[in-house]
Amino acid sequence: MTNNVICIKWGTKFGAEYVNRLYHMVEKNLKLPHRFVCFTDNSEGLAEGIETRDLPPYEDNPNIGDKGWRKLSLFNEKLADLEGTALFLDLDIVIRSDLTPFFEAEGEFLIVKDWDFPDDIIGNSSVFRFEIGKHPDVLQNFYKLGNEIRHDYKNEQAFLSYEMKRKGILKYWDKSWCVSFKRNCLQPFPLNFFLEPKDPVDAKIIVFHGRPTPEQAYNGFMGKGGLRYVKPTKWLDKYYK
Repeated sequence: MTNNVICIKWGTKFGAEYVNRLYHMVEKNLKLPHRFVCFTDNSEGLAEGIETRDLPPYEDNPNIGDKGWRKLSLFNEKLADLEGTALFLDLDIVIRSDLTPFFEAEGEFLIVKDWDFPDDIIGNSSVFRFEIGKHPDVLQNFYKLGNEIRHDYKNEQAFLSYEMKRKGILKYWDKSWCVSFKRNCLQPFPLNFFLEPKDPVDAKIIVFHGRPTPEQAYNGFMGKGGLRYVKPTKWLDKYYK
């Protein structure tokens, strides 16, 4: 099988319910033959049907902070027993519709164009696709830079984007496929106090980055100063169930 949907869970930030919810959304929205694999240090509570593998080898660097750098371990030359194409999904996204186009899109590496850096090349690594085992140099270059990496790159997705740009294979998804909840769904002030966030009907995936989290959006959220108030977003239920 050459189509793989993968995620990674370590530590305590995300519980098994996140993986289970993601798995059920994928199974509902992807009819292509595929494997769903979670790389994790704790498989307790994961739903039947989810394949689990140990976390990929990774040389932790406690001096650079931001544990998201561990995502780069997916670029090991060998990724457990997987081969072929991998679609990586963050645990806190919401899948609205068919994922098949994410496997059909042309390109060796595709990623979300980040909304916070519209004039730069940086992608958002909530949703990216790559060929397993083809880019071990990305991980090796990360190790070579050591502590110096934070001088030039804010986080792992910035480094990953520039590495793939250097290799000449950086491409972005169609901008309508992956939308930001806080950039594309929230009502503008002051309508956000009266109207529920918009359900982006043309999007395939809703990405939650920063705040609100999916739970905060679902239950309602008051951001700092009240300007990012979010009315309870109950329409998320129809994608979770």
